[in-house]
Amino acid sequence: MPEIGETLRDARMRARIDVSEIEAKTKIRAKYLRALENEEWGLLPGPTFVKSFLRTYAQALGLDGKALVEEYRLSHEHPSEAALEPIVSSPQRSRGRPAGGRAPGGPSRGYLAIVGVVVLLIVLLVVGLISNGGGGSKSSSTHSASGTTRKATTPARKHRTGTSSSSRSAIVALSLRPSAAVYVCLIGDNGRKVIPGKELQAGKSTPTYHARRFEITLGNSSVTMFVDGRARTVPASSQAIGYTITKASGRKRLHTGQLPTCT
Repeated sequence: MPEIGETLRDARMRARIDVSEIEAKTKIRAKYLRALENEEWGLLPGPTFVKSFLRTYAQALGLDGKALVEEYRLSHEHPSEAALEPIVSSPQRSRGRPAGGRAPGGPSRGYLAIVGVVVLLIVLLVVGLISNGGGGSKSSSTHSASGTTRKATTPARKHRTGTSSSSRSAIVALSLRPSAAVYVCLIGDNGRKVIPGKELQAGKSTPTYHARRFEITLGNSSVTMFVDGRARTVPASSQAIGYTITKASGRKRLHTGQLPTCT
């Protein structure tokens, strides 16, 4: 079976297409296209972009992009070394704690229980002394305490309402409209993969997503971003593009090493 690079090169040569034409069509730099044909995987940004570039290049030549990506995944991707390391307990951590699991030097449960009983007795004694002061005093104290409680709860309720309103105002809305095939990895709040690293097709807009913060990686610039209903274009780039998007800061470009991944 022909190798991945040989398959791409033969298809391009049969179609009599120059690398520069593929570069203009796919927005992938010529040096990355040649690296794919020569299977020089180390010259490419990483496995995520290798698969995105492979799929886009293959489709531009009329090949089965999914088959080439699967062949690359089986032949060249390996599990990370961190995933293969056995999980062992730290000897120093084991020696630092006694068998019971409690950190040395902390108070015992029995001591804490005794302290709790003493505090409870003191509270009961104080309550008894106040109760013996007379019905009028008791009624006055109860009324005063009720008034204090109402005054104390009112600001707290206002604070919760203000916090809820502030949280809603921090939500940003985002949707995407591709003009050509483009790889997208979109991460929402708490690391949720809103678009889990897949290729969007031209003319198919996404739903409108909502979060306090988005992180996004785009395989190329063939997409328009709608941030809170405002259209934002993506500048032409020879490599993958990434942004963070929030209500307060708007859209900010990420450096290459900061791009989020969905694999």
